[in-house]
Amino acid sequence: MLKSFVGPFAVSFGIALFVLIMQFLWLYIDEIAGKGVNILVMVELIAYLSISTFPMALPIAVLIASVMVMGSLAERYELSSMKSAGVSLLRVMRSLIVCAVGIAAFSYVCSDFLIPISNLKFKSRLYDIRKQKPALTLEKGVFNEDFRQFVIRIGDKEKDGETISDVLIEDQSNVGRLNFNQILSDSGQMYTTDDKRYFVMNLFRGTQYQEPGSNNSSQRQRYPFIRTNFKSWTKVWDMKEFEMTRTDDERFKSQRSMLSMSQLRFNVDSLNNLVYNNKQSIAQDMLANINKQLIKPVISVPPQPAVELLKNKKSPKTQKSNIENSEIKVLAQKAMEDARNQQGLFTDAAKAYKQVLDKPLNQYTSFDQTFMEGARGALLREAKVRSNFYKNIYTTHSTLIKNRRLESVKTAYELYTKYGFALICLVFIFIGAPMGAIIRKGGFGYPVLVSIIFFVTFIMLTILCRKFAELLILSPFWAAMLPCLLLAPVGFVLTRKAQNDSQMINTDRFQQAVRWVLTRLQRHKKVLDA
Repeated sequence: MLKSFVGPFAVSFGIALFVLIMQFLWLYIDEIAGKGVNILVMVELIAYLSISTFPMALPIAVLIASVMVMGSLAERYELSSMKSAGVSLLRVMRSLIVCAVGIAAFSYVCSDFLIPISNLKFKSRLYDIRKQKPALTLEKGVFNEDFRQFVIRIGDKEKDGETISDVLIEDQSNVGRLNFNQILSDSGQMYTTDDKRYFVMNLFRGTQYQEPGSNNSSQRQRYPFIRTNFKSWTKVWDMKEFEMTRTDDERFKSQRSMLSMSQLRFNVDSLNNLVYNNKQSIAQDMLANINKQLIKPVISVPPQPAVELLKNKKSPKTQKSNIENSEIKVLAQKAMEDARNQQGLFTDAAKAYKQVLDKPLNQYTSFDQTFMEGARGALLREAKVRSNFYKNIYTTHSTLIKNRRLESVKTAYELYTKYGFALICLVFIFIGAPMGAIIRKGGFGYPVLVSIIFFVTFIMLTILCRKFAELLILSPFWAAMLPCLLLAPVGFVLTRKAQNDSQMINTDRFQQAVRWVLTRLQRHKKVLDA
């Protein structure tokens, strides 16, 4: 069983890997094409990309190989012979299950150790290619600006790729000292040195036009226009600016796809702590600002005995009787006298305080009536300003909390999806092997069709659950594990049906219904003919 499984698995894995690599390269082909990238760099880029696609290629390879192996056994009636000899389907699949466990462990190791490194290398090399200038191409009748501060146009180019004619070069390297610097030539020759280090252009029978200028705008001195004829003129450009420079890998190490599982767990905990601290800071900032305003002496504070008496009031009647008490009147008068002694700053506040003492609280119809009538407008405006200020504090912190919570969810999903892709390898062995036993077809025909249906279902469930996690409908753990949990019962049902040699769909009733309809149509036709 293992020998028959390894061959289809290797072929299926290679095909799946090729398809996935081409899918990703198709996204980046516009950024790679025309850059003159070395073939070794392309091989390195494809190698890193292939490693990063292992977790996605392994499940479909397991699925296709298991369907092919069991389908071939069932097609040649070897599986029926095993069952008639008393060997159960699970015993036949035992070696395949062990192999699937090993593949799942390999997928886990790749996700934890190899893929972060390959993603880091791939990202840095792709960034180097994006940053690299396109390969030097001088086309006929096209203005080329590949060389910094030079514009080149050639009218015609011979088949040898070196002989050129009707050449125009505009030199912009001396802007300020020269207002205009242009070279026209009838013919010339261009080539690259043997070490690919310099690009040389030899021009013959041409003219150079120059208009001197001055950096000092205050000077109005005029300079003559210069025209120089030449028989031969040579210009050498350094090709170093077309070479690809290596970027330090440390620049991309903080991205989610570049982290191992332990680093992802640490980032999830850190982000959750930041979310909790931001929630606490909302209340702390608001309370700090409110307390800061409350401790300001807006009105004169009554003496301590009056405060104690006001705390002990039980009803408006008790309050009224206490107000009539001579001791409180003395204390109120003393508070008013103290306010007058403070240069009259708290006179109105003391009167307002006395007014509050003289009127029970249940006689006020609104909260603003407890303040002086002249100060109500200013207090209302101050309240609006402070409410907007607190609203801005809440909005700022809530936006920060939302972004960090979303980043925490994405990081956690990146962590748990590594377990999900490893677990699905084991689930697919219980789907592919029974399906092969049921359809009884080997080769790449039916097995590939059946495998694509289940694999596409798994990918669609994965994308859907990831969206649910980002919308905070599902937790990251359940979003990553739900596709496996939904496909596991399918594998259980298929295994049971394959063990009992039952059909996927009972077509007897369907055939009876078709025969009944055909019979009725024939009878109706005979009636019409008669």
